[in-house]
Amino acid sequence: MNSKIVLIEDDQTLGEMLKKKLTLIGYTVTHVIDGAEGLKMIQQEKPDLVLLDILLPTMNGYEILEAKRDDPSIKDIPVIIVSNSGQPVELQRALELGATDYFIKAQFDPDEIISKVTTLVPPTKITAPASLANKKILLVEDDKFLSDVLTRKLTNEGCKVLHAVTGESSLEMAEHEQPDMILLDLVLPGITGFDVLEKLRANPNTKNTHVIILSNLSQSEDKDRANTLGVDAFLVKAMNTPGNIFNTIVSVLSSS
Repeated sequence: MNSKIVLIEDDQTLGEMLKKKLTLIGYTVTHVIDGAEGLKMIQQEKPDLVLLDILLPTMNGYEILEAKRDDPSIKDIPVIIVSNSGQPVELQRALELGATDYFIKAQFDPDEIISKVTTLVPPTKITAPASLANKKILLVEDDKFLSDVLTRKLTNEGCKVLHAVTGESSLEMAEHEQPDMILLDLVLPGITGFDVLEKLRANPNTKNTHVIILSNLSQSEDKDRANTLGVDAFLVKAMNTPGNIFNTIVSVLSSS
């Protein structure tokens, strides 16, 4: 079961962006825009973490913190404040009411919040079979956020993760490192993932390497071309969480 987060934020754009990023790395996120509704959701869901704005309709963040402090069933749930308010006296008040940390929107970096969240409450880990320990995975991906998420998850499960951001460098690394599997994006700087796949299959040293395509491309002709060139799976990024990707890796390597 995934770790649960209640996100109380009345800025719809910010709220949806945070929800999308957190869901992508394996959390179950409930997003509400009303303070009173947010408190009710905390009491109902008993989440592992709360992300809380201060200025909210019907009930502000301080009132939520006060109510949470006085409710034994939820008082120990960690809270990270994400607010426009950055005055020292206000920050101090939030911390005194039990907030764990505080981010100011004007200095907002979503990746910093994601990093803090994963440190406080890691996504529920999928237990890898023993056969996956020490496997060498080459990740060919130029999306830094997705690369960091997958690298962290695979490393936590005992894999050695190699990373290439261009098609050319991935071919050199595959030849030199002989990975057990390659996670291959199709849209890359320089040569495409299809070019990489063709060269891998033409090289006697890499022709049998497991390859999973991980791409934003989802047209049937792209999938057909990849399958013709010989891939173990074709995953569309928008339709797969890191957990799904990891499960596919486990399935392919465990059956080899």
